[in-house]
Amino acid sequence: MSKDAPKMKGLRARDKASGKLRKKREDTKVETLQKKYHRRFAGHSAWQLGTLLKKWRKGSLKKALRAKGKAKKRA
Repeated sequence: MSKDAPKMKGLRARDKASGKLRKKREDTKVETLQKKYHRRFAGHSAWQLGTLLKKWRKGSLKKALRAKGKAKKRA
């Protein structure tokens, strides 16, 4: 994997055709994401990311993390 552009954090996988950062795989376990982002997803650690996004009606991990953050602030 080649280095990223200046000021970008770490090495990231990119789409070969367009060069854009690739989306997170939908078969990633939510438990893994909880550890990486230090967030809890209300007992859904056994789910896969794709299932979580469908149930929450979110298009991406970024949108799900934002929604989780907003819900946490309200409570």
